[in-house]
Parts: sequence; structure tokens; C-alpha cells
Amino acid sequence: MTTPPPVQEALKSIPRVSLLDRPTPLRRLHRIEAVLGTGHGVGIYVKRDDNGELAGGGNKLRKLEFLLGDALSQHAKSILTVGGLQSNHARLTAAACVRLGLHCELFLGRAVARFDHDYEQSGNILLDKLLGARLHMLPAGTDPFAAALERARQLEADGSRAYVIPSGGSTPLGSLGYVECAIEIASQERDLALQFDAIYVPNGSSGTHAGLAAGFHALGRSNTLVRSFSVLAERDTTMRRTHELAEGALHLLGLPASMPFESVDVDGSQRGAAYGAATDSMKAAVHLVAAEEALFLDPVYSGKAFAGMLADIANGRYRRGQNVLFVMTGGTPGLYAYRSEFIS
Repeated sequence: MTTPPPVQEALKSIPRVSLLDRPTPLRRLHRIEAVLGTGHGVGIYVKRDDNGELAGGGNKLRKLEFLLGDALSQHAKSILTVGGLQSNHARLTAAACVRLGLHCELFLGRAVARFDHDYEQSGNILLDKLLGARLHMLPAGTDPFAAALERARQLEADGSRAYVIPSGGSTPLGSLGYVECAIEIASQERDLALQFDAIYVPNGSSGTHAGLAAGFHALGRSNTLVRSFSVLAERDTTMRRTHELAEGALHLLGLPASMPFESVDVDGSQRGAAYGAATDSMKAAVHLVAAEEALFLDPVYSGKAFAGMLADIANGRYRRGQNVLFVMTGGTPGLYAYRSEFIS
């Protein structure tokens, strides 16, 4: 009988709730490999973390399992969180609160310079309303986190214990969801009798990349490349934040927090003019994956990261016979908010 690694045992001691079925499936993208041509010979796989029965699924569910486990351990009755108008994290927080019977309030700021009807009323905004969350759509220049903290103080004064979750659920505690995902990927590699030469993710608030990097580090696989494309902040800021969260996650698990800073691989080439700004390469990637594999990438996160992965393959970063894994993090409702970018 195989002895579980120390990181797996450490995770069991931390309060959590169950919000998704695991393991999420892997799928090989044979048709896209064919489109790229036999000259590349790189195996391209996706991990369907966008695949879930709770409110459409998405990577934030892994983080919320630990964050809401912590909230319930503190007897919280109200969950407050923040994000942009089209925040996937906000939608999934609202959905998880429905599942757990918790009051939910969303503090949504204007992080993207879009003001059309689709962006203001469709996509995640529509779903937030259907889920019954209380929405605070804040004017430009307002600090959503400060507003959430003030509301938490009001709720506490009224006798309702409140728990505030930062943007994206990206804290050291939330990042543990992707520490566990690293263990899951390692198990799936054994089942497939292969090892991925790189694992690709989009990087917004950094918790997904940080958790994966910390997880593989804890498994003694620091040479496993986790590569992300920054879509929110500039590259250097994103690298620092990712490293900080990874070391914080290792500390929570009681493991040596000794990840070299230079091991955090973040690329800033796909961000575009600003967070949430459409790019030609993103649109091409979204069209390609839909037309060839009947899978939907979102326009803010995974569309840009997938475009970056395609560029790496085209530029010869990998040899014939190597394999890469793209973690699909969800966010499909964003396609409706960006309808005008895809349908003229």
C-alpha cells in the first residue's frame, strides 16, 4: 500500500467543504494537434476544471472549499466577497453559498473599461442575480474590499458573523485547493503513464498558479514547470504575488517554504492593453478551441493563456513527443458579456 505524501496528510487536517466532483477529467486535444501539424508532435491535454455541476464549474470552487470550510469553522452566516462586474469568483461564491445555506453579498467594482449592455447586464451579472446574491455594483474609483469590510462591520454589529473573501479567493488558504490539484494531476499522470513537461494556467489573482507550484514543490517535483500568463497585473507584480502565495500555502501545511523565486514562471505577453481588454490572439484561440474541440474558453483568462501556450508550441519551446497540460479554469459566462467581440 502506497504511503500518502506528507502534503496529502497535511491537507486532511484543514477544515473544508465539498463543492466539486474530483478528479476533474483530462482530455487530449487530438484535433488541435492535427491543426498545428505533424511537425510539432507535442501532445496537448486539457484538465476540465471548468467542468462542474455547481453553477457551471470553475477553478474558484477548489479555493472556496477551503475558504468556506474556514468560514463555517468560525460560525459565519454571511459571506462577502469582491471582484469585477463579470467576476467568475463572485458567481461561484454565490452558488456555493446557496449550496451551504449562507447569506451572500458581492461587491463588484469596475475593473474593465466596458460599458455596453452585454457587459453590464449579461454573463455573470445575470447569474449572480438568479442565485439570489445581494449585489453592490460600485462606482469607478471605489475600493470594493474596503466596502466589503465596512459592510462586514455592520453585519457583525447586527449579530450576524461575517466572513470576507478577497478577490479571486487567492489567499494562502484558498491556494490549498490547487495544492490538492497538483496531487490529483500527479495521480492522473501515473494512470496515463506519462509526465507533463509543462502545466499551463491563466494568472489573474495568482492563487491557481501558486497552489500548483506549491503542490509540486511539496511532492518533490520542483522541476515540474507550471507556466502562467498574466492577465491582470504586469508580469513582475504577478510573479511576486504568486511566489508569496505559494510560500504562504506551504507554511499553512507546515512544510518548508523554500521555493526559489526564479522557479515562478509568469509570462506577460498575452495580457493586452489592460485587464479584460480583448486581443486578437485571444479571439483566435477561443474560435479555434470551439471549432475544433467543441470546448469554450473564456475571453479574460483561459483564452489569453491558451493563446500563449499555442505561441510557445509554434515557437519550438517543446520537442516532438513532449506533453503539455492546459488547466481550463472556467469562465464561460464571460463569453456572453463579450458577445460583440465575437459576433459582428
